[in-house]
Amino acid sequence: MLRSIMFVGTASDVGKSVITAGFCRIFRQDGYQPAPFKAQNMSLNSYATPEGLEIGRAQAVQAEAAGIACHVDMNPVLLKPTSDQASQVVLNGRPIGTQTAHEYFQVNDRHALFVAATQAYDRLAARFSPVVLEGAGSISELNLKRRDITNLRMAQHAGAATYLIADIDKGGVFGSVYGTLALLDPAEKACIKGILINKFRGDARLFADGRQQLEDLTGVPVVGVLPYFRDIFVEEEDSVVLAYKQRRAGPDRRVRVAVVLLGRMSNFTDFDALNHDARTDVFFTHDAAEISAADIIILPGSKNTIDDLLALTRSGLAAAIVAAHRAGKTVVGICGGYQMLGRSVEDPTGVESPVPAAAGLGLLPVRTVLQGEKTTRQRQFTFRNGPQAACRGYEIHMGQTTPDGPPQPVATLDDGTPDGYFAGPRCWGTYLHGILDNPTVIDALLAPFTQQESSAPVDFAAFKNEQYDRLAALIRANVNMEQIYAALRS
Repeated sequence: MLRSIMFVGTASDVGKSVITAGFCRIFRQDGYQPAPFKAQNMSLNSYATPEGLEIGRAQAVQAEAAGIACHVDMNPVLLKPTSDQASQVVLNGRPIGTQTAHEYFQVNDRHALFVAATQAYDRLAARFSPVVLEGAGSISELNLKRRDITNLRMAQHAGAATYLIADIDKGGVFGSVYGTLALLDPAEKACIKGILINKFRGDARLFADGRQQLEDLTGVPVVGVLPYFRDIFVEEEDSVVLAYKQRRAGPDRRVRVAVVLLGRMSNFTDFDALNHDARTDVFFTHDAAEISAADIIILPGSKNTIDDLLALTRSGLAAAIVAAHRAGKTVVGICGGYQMLGRSVEDPTGVESPVPAAAGLGLLPVRTVLQGEKTTRQRQFTFRNGPQAACRGYEIHMGQTTPDGPPQPVATLDDGTPDGYFAGPRCWGTYLHGILDNPTVIDALLAPFTQQESSAPVDFAAFKNEQYDRLAALIRANVNMEQIYAALRS
């Protein structure tokens, strides 16, 4: 048995999620039974567990790295922003309502959420060792610390050996590390067993003096300096990475795939497998000219379908998508994007938006009514006339979509239920996230635009497994694992 380990940060986007995944893989390789845990996650990138409950995608990825099925205990509280000031609160895998940031942080008693989080951790720790905890944002936000349920309060509950991650690529690493630790009270600082410097560019030996200076300043050992890398693929948690994906289509003859960048875009990892297909050039955009130049336009999921639909209409992007379809381009919608391609989206009870209804793009003869009950489940399915139940995906949605005529399903689910609407190879919509992880679907999508066949279908699951091994090897080569294990055995 090992005590739990926790990775916290000087700020958001310093690499906590990826490093947590890497350590999950290391502990699995070393013969332990690790499991990831994050008490509270704020993300529109979510996943359905085998039990049909909803958690943050990052914890599903970390569970995959640990070689186990994901479980709701790994992320008991999930916040899914519906606007700049409000989020849907998902507790133990089920939505319990929408709250403004003021209500969530200032008005409501978060004690109950902390109790739920500690109970989830305790259940997980009874089954797995070590539990690999991930913090959220910065651990030194003094105005939020009293109500924190994710960072050092959870580390203290778990008795976790805690490591502070700082992103040196952002600059100011000495100030961020020293300032973060200086703002901790003695009991909190006692949790911190080491410092990890992340995203170092160049020869880490050049930072030897810096390591010593940080240790002298803080009294905490620097246990590793991880290099900046972009050649290891691990699914990202935070939509901040979309800033790097807003690139223009390449000049070669690859099939150009434009993913429409929505204000409340969800599950952007739906396009990772497609992006790794050598026949494609996938890019995220909210530019009408880029959409018009693409071969395939995909409307992704949204946490606020009506508001994002109205924004598309006001910006002229809706008209550009319709015009592209009339010009022979392929248009596909996934989840909220599927709803937008229909004739109307209605929200009579204000599930997502105060706007009761909006006209869709009208490319599919379907209508959607948003409802309070959320569908969250993993699915096996048959795509069109392909092999029976040969594909995998998952549903996360709060709407029911019905065709105005006979059903024309994109897929048949393993229980015989039809999914989506297929108006032809150049226009279809589906509720299935992860549908594009399946080579059969990718081949069908690209067929109108290329005669080139994939030299070998990408086994995306095997590819990701290889990447976890590469990430683990990188961490082992740059982190003092003896110190880590000594702290976990103490």
